[in-house]
Amino acid sequence: MRTTVNVDDDLFDELMKLSGAETKTEAVRTAIAEYVRERRKRRLIALRGKIDVADDLTDFRELDRGGDGQ
Repeated sequence: MRTTVNVDDDLFDELMKLSGAETKTEAVRTAIAEYVRERRKRRLIALRGKIDVADDLTDFRELDRGGDGQ
């Protein structure tokens, strides 16, 4: 998708240096991918302690073999 954006030149120069990208497109793709990955990680961390996960290895092994665990 083609998109036009206005970005501060100094900020873009720093992005290019930090990312090691050879093109502006590569730098933007890398920055967006890292941003999305970081946000997803934060969401997972926020769930810590809020989800009850049964960790019965016997049940997991049975499920892995295609059984129903019963």
